[in-house]
Amino acid sequence: MCDMPFREINSKMVEATVMPGQRLFSQRGAMLAYKGEVSFTPNIQGGQGGVMSMIGRRVANEDTPLMTVEGSGTVLFGHGGHHVTVINLSGDTLFVEADRLLAFEGTLQQGTMFMGSQGGVMGMVRGQISGQGLFTTTLKGHGSVAVMAHGGVFEVPITPQRPVHVDPQAYVAHYGDVRNKLSTALGWRDMVGRGSGEAFQLELSGNGVVYVQASEEKL
Repeated sequence: MCDMPFREINSKMVEATVMPGQRLFSQRGAMLAYKGEVSFTPNIQGGQGGVMSMIGRRVANEDTPLMTVEGSGTVLFGHGGHHVTVINLSGDTLFVEADRLLAFEGTLQQGTMFMGSQGGVMGMVRGQISGQGLFTTTLKGHGSVAVMAHGGVFEVPITPQRPVHVDPQAYVAHYGDVRNKLSTALGWRDMVGRGSGEAFQLELSGNGVVYVQASEEKL
């Protein structure tokens, strides 16, 4: 078993090691180059999430299949010039926007979560601001994930004594035992005419980490 399948080449590219008997999943169009005997096949079920994951992705208008990457060799992944960050999970569950996933190990179990059931991390935000669905992707277990963001990512620890307030547009992903709630950051008068997420704050509390991107641009 390769401990670190993803190696950051630079801020916008990762090199993945593909080994026999193991598989990676990547976003379609993320492969830049590869060496060795490596195959890429569409996978509409998206990892180990199964049928519900597939249905969730359909409902969330995310019907572009992931690519299953198998074989023996190395692959360079990148997408649209976005900054890439590798997150290593050791039993945690990572909550991440599906369109921010670049690639992840097949050892991780993928699911789709309706954010409204958790107070709506991105549920209300995505509905109110970006017009997207209320679903987000979960990845759980032991393995590595490469995520994309604008202008680089900053890792902010969340502790019981110190909740973290994030501009929803700058939110990338989080993991840990974290509760979330969306609150209005400004008075109603200040919100009129604002199209950005600045009228809202995402408050994350508990124990964990949130990844915040440097730019508010959408992917």
